[in-house]
Amino acid sequence: MKVMAIATKTTAWTPEKFEKLIPHEAPHTLQLYLDGKIEQFWFRENVGPIFLMNVESLDDARATLNTLPLVSEGLHTYELMPLATLAPLGRLIKGK
Repeated sequence: MKVMAIATKTTAWTPEKFEKLIPHEAPHTLQLYLDGKIEQFWFRENVGPIFLMNVESLDDARATLNTLPLVSEGLHTYELMPLATLAPLGRLIKGK
C-alpha cells in the first residue's frame, strides 16, 4: 500500500529541540528508506518532510512514523493519505 505522509510542526517545536533531535532523525529516516518503508522523500522549507511510504496499512504507516524521534518527542505530526492507481484511466483504453 502506498501512503503519502505529510509532516507538520507542532507547537512544541523549537529550534533548540530540533537541533538536539535531528542527529537522530536523519539516520533513522535513512534506515526506513533502506528498509523499504519510505520509498521517496521531499522537504518543505520551514515545515518538514513528505514521505511516499510503502507499508502494509495505515496502522503500519502510523507505527513506523511514531518511531521517528521528532514524532516520538512531539515535534512533528503526520497527515496520512492512502494512494491508489488512477482507476478512471482504464476507461480511456476500454473503447479501443
